[in-house]
Amino acid sequence: MSDEFDTTQEHDKTYENEHERDYSPMVQISLKEYDQLKEKTRYITDKSLIEYIDKIEFFVKELRKHIVRTDIK
Repeated sequence: MSDEFDTTQEHDKTYENEHERDYSPMVQISLKEYDQLKEKTRYITDKSLIEYIDKIEFFVKELRKHIVRTDIK
């Protein structure tokens, strides 16, 4: 029983400082810079993703050429 208690106590010590957050890696930027960064998130800027979207657009255009709409009565 004593051995189990020691193991549990050692295990509990590993969680000792979990509630404290380390703010040292954070940086401060101005609100203007923040707004500019926030604005950029609204747009797709990744080149490979843009290429995929362009390819999808091409295939959709090709598919539209083969669509025949008829009135069904």
